[in-house]
Amino acid sequence: MVMSCTTDRHDHHDVYAAQCPCRDVLDLLANKWSALVIGALEEGPRRFGALQRRLEGVSPKVLTNTLRRLEEKGFVNRTVYPAVPLHVEYELTALGRGVAQPLARLRDWVEDHLDEIPV
Repeated sequence: MVMSCTTDRHDHHDVYAAQCPCRDVLDLLANKWSALVIGALEEGPRRFGALQRRLEGVSPKVLTNTLRRLEEKGFVNRTVYPAVPLHVEYELTALGRGVAQPLARLRDWVEDHLDEIPV
């Protein structure tokens, strides 16, 4: 018997169930830009421009949307410092630090095995 997920908190989540909110989180974390943002933030808090330089090829719009989604789900904190010009930093939350290591292993695996994968 397959238990389906609902939005209520319960003991069992099934990422294979069509309505399980786990799928939204999996979609967010499996996204290449999310995985790279989380990796870049493992090194410590960063400003938007520093993240954009680190993530070569990401557009400002995609980076903004990725950061918003990660913040909305509790993986990233956004801190605004009152200064002229405005100073904004992004950093991993405890939840973000928790997922950083599995994502780092995935990134490492991809780098280590890329030559075995047909392009």
